[in-house]
Amino acid sequence: MAADLTDLLSWCDDELSVRRFNDYCPNGLQVQGRPRIARLAAAVTANQAVLDEAVDWGADALLVHHGYFWRGEDSVVTGMKRRRLATLLAADMSLIAYHLPLDAHGTLGNNAQWGDKLGLGSGEPLHPEDPAAVGNIATLSEAVTIGELMTRIRALTAREPLLIGEEARRVSRVAWCTGAAQSYIERAAAAGAELFISGEISEPTVHAARELGIAYLAAGHHATERYGVQALAACMSERFGLEWQFIDCDNPV
Repeated sequence: MAADLTDLLSWCDDELSVRRFNDYCPNGLQVQGRPRIARLAAAVTANQAVLDEAVDWGADALLVHHGYFWRGEDSVVTGMKRRRLATLLAADMSLIAYHLPLDAHGTLGNNAQWGDKLGLGSGEPLHPEDPAAVGNIATLSEAVTIGELMTRIRALTAREPLLIGEEARRVSRVAWCTGAAQSYIERAAAAGAELFISGEISEPTVHAARELGIAYLAAGHHATERYGVQALAACMSERFGLEWQFIDCDNPV
């Protein structure tokens, strides 16, 4: 079974409320391929290894969280960018990317999926005053140790999270935002979180955690953002009758 590319894009744009977001990249169709889609590949990032595997599988389109044409990047098409675009164009394969809209969606989004998989629930918005912001916070019905949450993260991601804090500390107010959201640590602390979980960590994050009295867990950018694109692809598959496959290209960051 195949579906029109335009129908897929229209549904995704509406479902993810794309127009709410002033993003760092274009959301939706980034590279146009064939007009009918039967096979949909999904991945976190449209790197060359992912492109090659999608082509080998015979994908009509590739759905990703991290696509191309980021704000401020060099606009010339040379080197790595040329090779990636040449691969897409030669295969007549579309590239579809959703960044902040996929982070923020209440059920399909990276943050909603991450919270559910860690047993935290979907929580509430970390920035309730801004409907286009990302990040969640939840009050647990029963406090857990940070060490227990680390065990869950290890089982889910097959990698070791980095903790700034004490594993034995019990927490009941937890905030999280997938990817490179370590700068939200002050907002999390102001919202009463005892623990903030994100993907990456930077040098100032350590000092902020210690001085604010909030524990911080860096669980990996790629590792925390594997689930939104899979949820969206599965939903598209069910709605439009597509065959889909997730391509997981490991990234230690």
